[in-house]
Amino acid sequence: MINRQFARAAWLLGLSALWAASAAAQAKHDHSAMGQAGMGPSAAPAKRSGSAAMTEGQVKKVDVQATTITLQHGPIKNLDMPGMTMAFQVKSAALLDKVKAGDKVRFSAEMPGGVLTISAIEVLK
Repeated sequence: MINRQFARAAWLLGLSALWAASAAAQAKHDHSAMGQAGMGPSAAPAKRSGSAAMTEGQVKKVDVQATTITLQHGPIKNLDMPGMTMAFQVKSAALLDKVKAGDKVRFSAEMPGGVLTISAIEVLK
């Protein structure tokens, strides 16, 4: 039981360090030259449908083997998360078939069991 608690505490510490490092890295970048690429007030969540609001972003990488997607995104309001670039797990591997690197997208992110997860994604035209 102690090992399980230690592992969970270590995982949470690592996650918080990763989040802090990502936020610090993003703070050094000037996004003002990017226009409305999902990084400003226009990135406000769309009308809530279900449990998670939609957030705009851009696909940086799709990793089918790891079932992850790396997104540069605006603030994720329902998770109280600032805009940054990071990798997310996906709820279903089929979501990865919908997108490719460079696509501008709208997505829903949730945190079931403490794991940041994309539950829905659609390509913006």
